[in-house]
Amino acid sequence: MKRIIISLSFLFALVATYAQTPAQWEALKQDLNIFVANDLGRNGYYEQRPVADLMGRMAETIGPECVVAPGDIHHFDGVASVDDPLWMTNFELIYSHPELMIAWLPVLGNHEYRGNTQACLDYAKVSRRWVMPARYYSRVIEEDGVSIRLIMLDTTPLIDKYRDDREKYPDAGEQPIEPQLQWLDEQLASATEDWVVVCGHHPMYAQTKKSDSERTDMQQRVGSLIEKHGNVALYIAGHIHNFQHFEVPGKKTTYVVNTSASLTRDVAPVTDQVFRSNAAGFSVLTASKQALRLHMIDSHGAVIHTVEKTK
Repeated sequence: MKRIIISLSFLFALVATYAQTPAQWEALKQDLNIFVANDLGRNGYYEQRPVADLMGRMAETIGPECVVAPGDIHHFDGVASVDDPLWMTNFELIYSHPELMIAWLPVLGNHEYRGNTQACLDYAKVSRRWVMPARYYSRVIEEDGVSIRLIMLDTTPLIDKYRDDREKYPDAGEQPIEPQLQWLDEQLASATEDWVVVCGHHPMYAQTKKSDSERTDMQQRVGSLIEKHGNVALYIAGHIHNFQHFEVPGKKTTYVVNTSASLTRDVAPVTDQVFRSNAAGFSVLTASKQALRLHMIDSHGAVIHTVEKTK
C-alpha cells in the first residue's frame, strides 16, 4: 500500500473557493462515502449548528452511507439517562436534516465517561439512527463493490489517566483492557475488506497540551497492534478539537485528528505533522477500489486538506 499526501496549503487562494457548492461537492463523491464528526455536544452553540446545517446540505449531494462519530457527542458530563434532554439539544434537534437520518456510528469519549455510559448504549433502543451495539464494535460498509471495515474502539478505558480517576470517570476503570485488545487483534487478523479504518476518541499522535501519557498509552496498547498487522489505512481520532494529519516514519498507517464540529482550539506545528488547522468542521471519507481519501472540511464547506492512500 502506498500513500499520497495532497496538501492544499500552498494554494491558499484556491482553498477559499474549492468545494463550497453542490457542483463542487459532487466531485468528492466516490463509490462509498462516509461523514466523520466528533466533539459535538454544545447545545447548538459556537459552530455546532452551522456545521450541522452544512453537513445536511453536503449530504444532499454526497449521500453518505453513515456518520462516524468518534466520541464526545455530549459535553461536559455525558448523559444521565436515555431521557436526558441533552439527547435532544446536543443531537436529535441539531442534526435534524433529512439526509442525516442515517446510521450514526458513535463511540464513547472521555466526556461520556463522566456520565452514564450505559445510557449511551441503551439509546440505540430509542433512536434507530444511533447504532451502537457495544462499547467497541466493528461494522463493514459495502457499496458498489467497495468495502470498508470500520473498527470502533472504546479508548478511555485504555488510558491509565482515566482508569485511575474513579471520582471523575467512575466507569473507566471497570472496563477490562485485555479483552478489547484481543478483540482488536482478531478483527485486524480477519479483515479482508478493501480498506480497514480504525476509529477511537483519543489520538496516538497530536500536538496538544493534554497529558503525554494519553498518547503513549494509546501507542503502546493500540498502535502496536495496528502496526503488527499493517493493514490499517487510517486511524481517526478526535479529542483535540482541531485538524491534524501525521505520517510517522516507519509506520504504514496514517494518523489523523478530526476537528471539533463545534468548539475548536489552536494548534502548533510538531514533528511528523503534515497538516494542521484550528478550523471547525468535519471530514468526508470516500473510497473506491483504488483510493481512500479523507477530505477535511471547514465550516464554510471548503476542503482545506486531503489525505489520499492508494493501492
